[in-house]
Amino acid sequence: MTSSTHTPRYYALLPAAGVGARMAADGPKQYLTVGGKPMLRHAVDAFRASELVAHTYVVVSAADGQIDAVLPPELDGVTVLRCGGATRMDTVLNALRALRGVVGEGDMIMVHDAARPGLTPALIARLIEGVGDDAAGGLLALPVVDTVKRAAGSPLLSAATVPRAGLWLAQTPQMFSYALLLRALAGAPDANAITDDASAVEMLGYAPRLIEGHPRNLKVTLPADIRIAEMYLAAGEQG
Repeated sequence: MTSSTHTPRYYALLPAAGVGARMAADGPKQYLTVGGKPMLRHAVDAFRASELVAHTYVVVSAADGQIDAVLPPELDGVTVLRCGGATRMDTVLNALRALRGVVGEGDMIMVHDAARPGLTPALIARLIEGVGDDAAGGLLALPVVDTVKRAAGSPLLSAATVPRAGLWLAQTPQMFSYALLLRALAGAPDANAITDDASAVEMLGYAPRLIEGHPRNLKVTLPADIRIAEMYLAAGEQG
């Protein structure tokens, strides 16, 4: 139910049901300590510190035994949903269905990776302001600045140089109206082909806005990324 008189509320949604296989850790990477506290808690605290965010939802698997220690039930402004799915898309879709009637169709959902601890309230505000009332929503992203090579063969060879003009690296949060995001994910033909929420929205013919983010908002994927994230966290809020 979107209209010109509707003033949307902004909600954060963090899928955190993954196992973090590439980190070579003993458990899910969102619980690894970065700069003195779990990665997931850094991301949640950024949303809690933003006056623009009405509420934050964190989605974990039903069997998750660590979440209560990281996000105690009494923590203000946060609700844990235990409806994580087999894929990231399934997890977000399950959460959206669980929030039907709680969140309005015209309210805005900011989906954020639990493994991006460098998010700040300033970046959240930049995304909200940059998207404005665009029906297609938008996402934080960074323009590609390095020369891009296409690899081939074994051993790997530089087979071609790919023009970088117009190329951006997607970050999160990615923000869309509840109704649009639900329709996009529910209608996606292959959950494994949806690498981010914007790709599902694009399949409907929408072109989400690209809002320039910040390198500090990197996704921790490999063990070496933890040190980089800690350097940004130690430098204080930027962006």
